[in-house]
Amino acid sequence: MLPWKRVLRPLTALLLTAAVAVVPAAAAHADTAPSSGWNDYSCKPSAAHPRPVVLVHGTLGNSVDNWLALAPYLKHRGYCVFSLDYGQLPGVPLFHGLGPIDKSAEQLAAYVDKVLTATGAAKADLVGHSQGGMMPRYYLKFLGGAAKVNALVGLAPDNHGTDLSGLTNLLPYFPGAADLIKSTTPGLADQIAGSAFLTKLNAGGDTVPGVRYTVIATKYDEVATPWRNQYLSGPDVRNVLLQNLCPLDLSEHVAIALFDRIAFHEVTNALDPAHARTTTCASVFS
Repeated sequence: MLPWKRVLRPLTALLLTAAVAVVPAAAAHADTAPSSGWNDYSCKPSAAHPRPVVLVHGTLGNSVDNWLALAPYLKHRGYCVFSLDYGQLPGVPLFHGLGPIDKSAEQLAAYVDKVLTATGAAKADLVGHSQGGMMPRYYLKFLGGAAKVNALVGLAPDNHGTDLSGLTNLLPYFPGAADLIKSTTPGLADQIAGSAFLTKLNAGGDTVPGVRYTVIATKYDEVATPWRNQYLSGPDVRNVLLQNLCPLDLSEHVAIALFDRIAFHEVTNALDPAHARTTTCASVFS
């Protein structure tokens, strides 16, 4: 084996590890209603919360594990909550978000249609983590999603790509590394800053008319880096740094979606801005 190939293998493993945003996998999938009550296709949105919320998991996540805390949090507050699996690769169960992101956006488009049909709502709101906060922008921009979505809320979304804390800067030193990642896990390759996918996604502006955008970031993010790459520019955009709301919040890339109630509180403000309440450190108890 050539010496560089001995290094390439652990480098690829590191890229996968850095992107992971899951807890131990659950034996469930998107069409199963967990005990907490989300993915209930008989749910009808209320006058207070007239749009269903679709949760979009991150890289190496799935429709259940990514949302074990946020889905019940929203359900308890009266929302109809749904989540999908996307970006599956053959032979890789439960760990999704690895397929080409444009194809994942097509899966999201079909799922939103399914949810709107079931609930009778005219539009949905989307809440996504990491890739799940960025990928829907392709749906909004190129697949007609802007007509069906009121708001997109991203938790640590890699909107302008990631260097994985500088790790991707090593790729040019290992011939074939980038090609290997693209051929085996295209969803990872698409998220590297400067990729062809991101160049297309961000060309001509970050946003599309008619959709409200919220980005919730943490300065301790070690995956979607540099963290300012998460922010969007354009009309109807609100960029939020958790530490500006609560300086004591130490959440990083995974924790922001799994159990950070400061972030959750800000998600509800983004979903219902007319009734928003100031988010502070005390919001962890709300």
